[in-house]
Amino acid sequence: MVNVKIKRLEREGRLPSLPRYATEGAAACDLEAFISGYLELDPGVRMAIPTGLSIELPEGYCAFIMARSGLSLKKGLRLANGVGLIDSDYRGEIMVSLRNDSDETVRIDDGMRIAQMLVMPVPAVTFIEADTLGETKRGEKGFGSTGFDKKKEEIVI
Repeated sequence: MVNVKIKRLEREGRLPSLPRYATEGAAACDLEAFISGYLELDPGVRMAIPTGLSIELPEGYCAFIMARSGLSLKKGLRLANGVGLIDSDYRGEIMVSLRNDSDETVRIDDGMRIAQMLVMPVPAVTFIEADTLGETKRGEKGFGSTGFDKKKEEIVI
């Protein structure tokens, strides 16, 4: 079990909800919007939504902010940056950058679950420059190499 300090940021005499795991087997906890009333996110628009939370991750850990699959499928909302990353030395408010990919305006209400947060260990890494790298069966094949047809598609470098 990892202890993570969390600070709820008071606004207008209110405190946000703490992150919660939706089920016993959930790997990530839900983050909620902490706003006055509601916001409307028009098609094609992106916006940073406050959560009212700041965290202190232990050294050697990070947190990933990820989309909620149901919100993406049902409302067309996704994270504008794909996946957010919170480093252990960040102490500011957690903001969720959402983009509306649907054709309709989406209403975001205060307390709406807008993303999920996964806390993970991050190993310290030392990069060692080398002239050669070990051989593998895959080698330098990338970009869907297990099904990539070079005759039909072209890679531009």
